[in-house]
Amino acid sequence: MLTADPVASCMVAARIETAGLDPWRLGGELWGCDIRGLRPAGRLEALCFAGPNLIPLRGKRSALRAFADRALRRRRMCSSMVGPAEQVMGLWAELEAEWGPAREVRADQPLMSISSAPLVPPDPLVRPVRPDELDRYLPAAVRMFIEEVGIDPRLGDGGAGYRSRVAELIAAGRAFARFEGGDVVFKAEIGAMSSKVGQIQGVWVHPDRRGHGLGASGTAAVAQRLVSGMGRTASLYVNGYNAPARAVYDRIGFAQVGQYATVLF
Repeated sequence: MLTADPVASCMVAARIETAGLDPWRLGGELWGCDIRGLRPAGRLEALCFAGPNLIPLRGKRSALRAFADRALRRRRMCSSMVGPAEQVMGLWAELEAEWGPAREVRADQPLMSISSAPLVPPDPLVRPVRPDELDRYLPAAVRMFIEEVGIDPRLGDGGAGYRSRVAELIAAGRAFARFEGGDVVFKAEIGAMSSKVGQIQGVWVHPDRRGHGLGASGTAAVAQRLVSGMGRTASLYVNGYNAPARAVYDRIGFAQVGQYATVLF
């Protein structure tokens, strides 16, 4: 199920490859549905991860209804639903009456990937962030999160949880930035990373430096690191209405390989 579409499945595959299927280590549950009539040894026809995010990967209407029934047995724990648009929007149709209204529904998010050298020259000044640079990097990460998601990630716990997550990405060598005069002018991270695919997230350019090509060359540098340095396909997904970002990714050489959707709570 996961290898059939490694780009779309990256977020879930990365967790399973690291933690297996034990819910405590996985940080959530993996739900599946068998093909009707072939039980008890049936072949999976649908798959959904239920954890910090609800990620329906495969499944037709009957399976999505079964996933919704299971989700509604308990209080909503996820902060968003994300994944292939057909499954996300189908599952949301089943859950909206109980879980709605959503804070925002992003139904059009092209899923893009590149598995060869980028067409834009990578920025040589974009590099992995060092652990001792966390305090210099974190303000840019916070600003990116607020611009992209619409809420401050420091709410609730004063930012301790978000700081910890960013520190983990830095420690893993998956946070990248270009520093100028002590400030971050470009940043991006490799969020989920499976054995085949790395998903680029959190792309951000300092407002004073936008329009100067830093987003294209910086993203190309991260994609180059994934493709050439880590032997993986580089992927990302972008809001359909963000025409400037889509143009940048097209110029780098990313091609659309699917369609994602996100429901934010």
